[in-house]
Amino acid sequence: MLDKLRTYIRKIPSGKVATYGDVARAAGFPGAARQVVWALRSGHGLPWHRVVGAGGRISLPGENGFEQRLRLESEGVTFRGSKIAMELHGFNFKKSKKTKMKKRKFSGK
Repeated sequence: MLDKLRTYIRKIPSGKVATYGDVARAAGFPGAARQVVWALRSGHGLPWHRVVGAGGRISLPGENGFEQRLRLESEGVTFRGSKIAMELHGFNFKKSKKTKMKKRKFSGK
């Protein structure tokens, strides 16, 4: 699970952000936002600063939160007060390309 979450975290490009919940849903684990935190803690070299709290808020306290904001601003991410302008910088993970099965009419035979 953590490896899959890390794969999706790596997909977030510079200048974009995703919430913990967005990453969990994209990886196929809706409701596993807390596990995204574990994936970030145990994964080196991840763009950790691009994963934010719900609504675009930085949820890290103190110096870590300040560093996250500085990193995001250096990538061109804009803030409105303490929240990120998600409509501008929110990353939408692409849906997986699953083949659609055509619906067949049931003939009743």
